[in-house]
Amino acid sequence: MEPEPKDVIILSAISRGAKKFDKIEKMTKIFGQELNDMMERLEKNGFITVIEKKGFFGPKKDIVLTEKGQRELEERKFELQKNWNQMVTMWKSGDKQKLQQYMDNNKSFLPTMMFLGIMDIIMFSTMLSFMGMAMSSYIPESQIPAGADTATDTGDTGDAGSDVGDGGGFDIDIGF
Repeated sequence: MEPEPKDVIILSAISRGAKKFDKIEKMTKIFGQELNDMMERLEKNGFITVIEKKGFFGPKKDIVLTEKGQRELEERKFELQKNWNQMVTMWKSGDKQKLQQYMDNNKSFLPTMMFLGIMDIIMFSTMLSFMGMAMSSYIPESQIPAGADTATDTGDTGDAGSDVGDGGGFDIDIGF
């Protein structure tokens, strides 16, 4: 079975220690019925299982990866790493059209690369600037890390069109 990109994000969250539905929601930013449906599919395919434990306040249920789920996650990480390396190679070669076409064809996996830590955010931002695009063209706003540069590089230096040498700095007259 070829998991969807969001399935891989869920498997990764569980492998990182999110064992409860609410923790998985918080970590993945996939909510409610959508997450429930995806987790049911993952369980049906043998990637996750629910383990019941006795807790202080009654039975406690933990969601864990099965061995099959762990193998699937590792395979997907490997494939995504190869895709990222290919994108970097295209960027370094300077072929904007080829890179943009590749990114357009693989758009659904870019948030997964980001979530798994495969994608270097700074380099990805540089790639997008190279193509004159914004990060939000490829990554949903909810998945963009805080502080990431989401704007395109306009070449504006921020001096509001003033002449060189008159950038609003201090003008000190020392009296000579």
